[in-house]
Amino acid sequence: MIRSLSIASLALVVGVTAAQAEKIIIKGSDTLGAKLVPQLAEAYKAANPGTEFSIAAEGSTTGLAAIIDGNADIGMSSRRAKPTEQSAAGAKSVILTPTVVAYDGIAVVVNEKSPLKNLTKANVEKIFTGDVTDWSAVGGNPGKISIYTRNTSSGTYSDWKELAMNKRDYAGGSQKLAGNEQIVAEVAKNPNGIGYIALAYTKSPGIKVLAIDGDLPTPDKVRAKTYVYSRPTFYFTNGEPSGKAKAFVDFTLSPKGQAIADQIGFVSVGK
Repeated sequence: MIRSLSIASLALVVGVTAAQAEKIIIKGSDTLGAKLVPQLAEAYKAANPGTEFSIAAEGSTTGLAAIIDGNADIGMSSRRAKPTEQSAAGAKSVILTPTVVAYDGIAVVVNEKSPLKNLTKANVEKIFTGDVTDWSAVGGNPGKISIYTRNTSSGTYSDWKELAMNKRDYAGGSQKLAGNEQIVAEVAKNPNGIGYIALAYTKSPGIKVLAIDGDLPTPDKVRAKTYVYSRPTFYFTNGEPSGKAKAFVDFTLSPKGQAIADQIGFVSVGK
């Protein structure tokens, strides 16, 4: 009888513990979700035992859609919500609410063997729109330029059109890739390659970051927005963050969370 009571009590304790465990569902941006948010989650779990995370980094568009559809607590995005997304949210009585969690600078990268050190903003536009197709036209070694971009679900794909291409279309031969790491890998093995990546990936081997009109994407220049391809990154929630979403947003913006952002290669807010 005593043994039966003990087993029942243990089952009750296990049941209560499982019920108390919180799961935070986060979807969206690869820029945030491949490195930064997983490390923030690990630090958060260390301070909040029992918390679980489900993190899917498949592009900013998927993060915003997840908030609109009620499938995530937090949507990661490297861009602002589009008017069509705002309308879709409104139709479901969802209020897409952004919180800036870190700043980023989109770096232009080429193969480490390239002789180039600098491009003008005008040349960047010409390359990515296909107006220039050979490196010799911008001071490089002769050779056909291979362009690597993010895919269409990426916030960076959209931001790059706004920041670098005057909203023009990408060159027809550009190759769309799923994430920053994939762009790094392709540029690193292709002497004629060029792509754009988040600051957190600029220390990868085999690539070189180009200055743009003489400016490199340093943290100070990104924070001051003097680097031409600077941008904020966001968490989106349905209305102001509350409950478990607010707890994680607050942790991300805390001194500890922002120190992790700086360490990884983002630029912390509020400095």
